[in-house]
Amino acid sequence: MFGAVAAFANGYMFMGLFASDLFVRLNDADDAAVRGAGGADLEPMPGKAMKGYVTVPGWRSKPDEIRAWGEKSLEYTMSLPPKTK
Repeated sequence: MFGAVAAFANGYMFMGLFASDLFVRLNDADDAAVRGAGGADLEPMPGKAMKGYVTVPGWRSKPDEIRAWGEKSLEYTMSLPPKTK
């Protein structure tokens, strides 16, 4: 994804790194929690937000919290219907 590192499940990207940002795909409630803590839309290009993806603030200093968000992201993504080619 844009030359960045990303993880996929069921054909969907669910977590990755873009520049210095860590991003995840979450359900609405978890997305709101990350945004409430300072998270923001993932914008690979300024003004072009990727719907459904949020950046996690301060991720470098919170490995346990990031592990939990990664697990929630994977769980949510696995609940979506598999993408077809």
